[in-house]
Amino acid sequence: MRRIPPVGLMAIGHACVDVYQGAVPALVPFLVAERGLGYVAISGITLAATLLSSVVQPVFGVLTDRRPLPWLLPVSMTTAGLGIALIGVGEIYWLAAGLSGLGVAAYHPEAARMARAVSGGSHVEMSWFSVGGNVGFALAPALVTPIVAAGGLGWTPVLIGPAVFGAVITRLAIRYAGFVAVGNDQGATGVDDWPSFLRLSAIMVCRSLVFVGLGTFIALYAGQRVGGGTTTGGIALFVLFAASAVGTLLGGRFATRFGRIRTLRTSYAVAVPALAGLVFVPGPAFFGFLGLTAVALAVPFSLHVTLGQDFLPTRVGTAGGMTLGLAVSIGGIGTPVLATVAERTSLHVALATLIALPLACALIAYALKEPGDGVPTDC
Repeated sequence: MRRIPPVGLMAIGHACVDVYQGAVPALVPFLVAERGLGYVAISGITLAATLLSSVVQPVFGVLTDRRPLPWLLPVSMTTAGLGIALIGVGEIYWLAAGLSGLGVAAYHPEAARMARAVSGGSHVEMSWFSVGGNVGFALAPALVTPIVAAGGLGWTPVLIGPAVFGAVITRLAIRYAGFVAVGNDQGATGVDDWPSFLRLSAIMVCRSLVFVGLGTFIALYAGQRVGGGTTTGGIALFVLFAASAVGTLLGGRFATRFGRIRTLRTSYAVAVPALAGLVFVPGPAFFGFLGLTAVALAVPFSLHVTLGQDFLPTRVGTAGGMTLGLAVSIGGIGTPVLATVAERTSLHVALATLIALPLACALIAYALKEPGDGVPTDC
């Protein structure tokens, strides 16, 4: 039987760890229905899962730039799973969510560094690694919803399963390609372009605010717009995350053909009317606009990683951690503001405020240029 390449094993591991980022929004309808939590309390759980991750992740990036830490990948994955497993046990929501966020924070910088090494920097292969995270997000509601619907929040300990599986798979990836990951990026040369990286970071923050905001509240919003309760919410989350996986794969192909910066600008420009349609167009078309929005926001996702690493060629761990993990998790910091707007007005009004953010991404992208000595654009 043909051996799965290391980048494929890492993509599977990435899916397993990002199940736990997608699990938090998937649990939201059940926390509301079973524990009676409101918008602000729910946003607090999302904040707990993301704030610690946002603060700690750059630290792990610096550590992985100094020396490889492959053993950290299975350990961090197990930690992320343990946090979600505990979230339904008693009322330790915030502590459990924070533990899961810590695991996610520890995983991404080293994973991004190792993925770059084993992929040779190819846009297409990096998109496959990145899409693993999108698949994890997409599988989260499909995994969480039936389990918790059947047994209630007391069944969340069952959700540690993907972490255990992912840890085993990741150990295989390290065994097959550890020597490449250790040696491929040592002695990296080039000049770090911090102004460009900071502009890219601003784009990622705006994207994260939109994506995490949708991930946190889209299940509730779908129920309000279409009906069907938690089932409709689970479908909406699946559409959001599955379409994101499709968009991430398209991003690698588009970048190879049209260039990363042009792809970045176009995708964010498309996201503006798509998000407006999601918020304002009534009826079942909601799901179509949701899918289009997810694709448009996901096309640049893997490109953020390769651009960030090319802007900081001597700090690929830091760049990878910020682009792959911090840019996702930092959106949780904005969810309490979104929740406050929703409670004082409506969820419809709160989501409408997000429309300006992809427009800001598109405009900032016009200040970016392709790195002069970037990684290969071949597939």
